[in-house]
Amino acid sequence: MKFVDEAWIDVSAGDGGAGCVSFRHEKYKEFGGPNGGDGGRGGHVFAVADPNLNTLVDYRFSRRYDAPRGQHGMGSDMFGAAGDDITLKMPVGTIISDAETGQVLFELLKPGEVITIAKGGDGGFGNLRYKSAINRAPRQRTPGWPGEKRNLKLELKVLADVGLLGMPNAGKSTLITAISNARPRIADYPFTTLHPNLGVVRVGPEQSFVVADLPGLIEGASEGAGLGHQFLRHLQRTRLLLHVVDMAPFDDAVDSVAQAKAIVGELKKYDKALYDKPRWLVLNKLDMVQQQDRAQVVKDFVKRMRFKGPVFEISALTREGCEALIKSVYQHINAQQHAEQPPEVVDPRFAVPPDAS
Repeated sequence: MKFVDEAWIDVSAGDGGAGCVSFRHEKYKEFGGPNGGDGGRGGHVFAVADPNLNTLVDYRFSRRYDAPRGQHGMGSDMFGAAGDDITLKMPVGTIISDAETGQVLFELLKPGEVITIAKGGDGGFGNLRYKSAINRAPRQRTPGWPGEKRNLKLELKVLADVGLLGMPNAGKSTLITAISNARPRIADYPFTTLHPNLGVVRVGPEQSFVVADLPGLIEGASEGAGLGHQFLRHLQRTRLLLHVVDMAPFDDAVDSVAQAKAIVGELKKYDKALYDKPRWLVLNKLDMVQQQDRAQVVKDFVKRMRFKGPVFEISALTREGCEALIKSVYQHINAQQHAEQPPEVVDPRFAVPPDAS
């Protein structure tokens, strides 16, 4: 299935039905009085976060969604039926914003979360509503209220704990295959991933985290080179970035340090908050470096890079060093989750008094 992370749709909730002007007509019952019912409300348009979806491709080809209007009121005190509601299924992590102003209206962050993106109009009042002691034969009624109409932009930001960042052919796809259940395309010749891949990394019983493999970023992406920045939005919700570096490039003339610095520069141009996220250096393909030269190669790279954070030496192909990387990542994410939890509020009536001794 094609990965689509942006779409534009038009939604229209149903208009409310009009109220009815009617009077009771029965044999031998004079002046039966008003019995016109209210109109029914128009159908709402809902959005639900479906964990089984991971793309907005359905909304790329079907862009208009109209809920039916409410039924008009009728005589004999009969109210109109409400219009049927429409429910749109969207991936978890979808941001719904106004297409004209860009204002963010809703975010679907929890599986099964339901929001109302367009409210149906209320039904109009029938003349039964206007009956009173001094107005016994009212002929007033009101039309139904119009339903909301919106032009919306849908933007998907995948929900992942860890994001893999790096140049094309750095080995990100091989790494996510080695540590998770994801199976992206891998080959023994240079090419780049074209859409994000998500994988669940199992650390132990009930211990896991989600990692996202994004298309490679190249220098000049801010000017539109390569795939540009169109997929970097998926890193904005991650807790940790793993900067994967190819330590054995195909071309000997390629400077791995210069490439790594270019990635960091493009990240800073795109979003300062994303640049400030915790970022670890993962030196990949060290199995292709001579064993006796490996320590010196790593030392020289880190020194030229002037990197101060954690550095991991791995080979995604042979899975050397991957286990230590996984455990460290899980410990970091687990510590962040505990730090973000609000402190437990204890009712003072049930608080344990301090030990008097």
